[in-house]
Amino acid sequence: MSEPILRLDDIQKRYGALPVSDHVSLEVGPREIHALIGPNGAGKSTLVGQISGAITPDEGRVVFAGRDVTRLSVARRARLGLARVFQTSNVVTGFTALENVLLAAAATDGTSFRFFRPVTTEKRLRDRAMTALERVGLSGREGVSAAGLAHGEKRALELAMGLVQEPMFLLLDEPMAGTGREETERLTELLASLDGEIPMLIVEHDMATVFRLAHRITVLIGGAVAITGTADEIRADPTVRSAYLGEET
Repeated sequence: MSEPILRLDDIQKRYGALPVSDHVSLEVGPREIHALIGPNGAGKSTLVGQISGAITPDEGRVVFAGRDVTRLSVARRARLGLARVFQTSNVVTGFTALENVLLAAAATDGTSFRFFRPVTTEKRLRDRAMTALERVGLSGREGVSAAGLAHGEKRALELAMGLVQEPMFLLLDEPMAGTGREETERLTELLASLDGEIPMLIVEHDMATVFRLAHRITVLIGGAVAITGTADEIRADPTVRSAYLGEET
């Protein structure tokens, strides 16, 4: 069996006496799209923070690409190839679409933000940025201010900012948040086009997106893993249906 690109070993996190991550273990395969779902308050955001490096677990290990990264910073993990796309917009609204992607490329290329103007003329980074924009359907929109993009276009821009880092892994924190149905369908198909190319862990409430994309799904309830399985197994599990899916199935 191939080594997982991401492995969580018995992750534990408490805030006071409250366990928010309760002995969480999961694996994401090297070509897998894995979804993490659960009701509000299940501990998904805290777990994402521990995967990205924003939060340090009290116990357990985060292993990325065969390396223990539990104590590494967000920036160190990003340089190792772990790219996160945030739930809330992470774009610089005063910059154009191209400038935002260039900034993301420079951050992982070791180029200081202080030298941003010379970076914009650096052909190698510009080519990478334009390729990422084209991949997400924003070709021709590179000169538009991020503030002038539609919401769905901003989500696509955030994905381009992740892809330009040439990541080994994408951590997607509610990529469909705030999007309408047409935008959601377009972004879902965009992520589907990356299937087999870049492994992903997707935290998402939109169950149509989850069932369309995920090879396997982990359900988090009360900070603990309730079940990991295929879409059919998740749909059929009575505990999950009662605690989370309800009529959404």
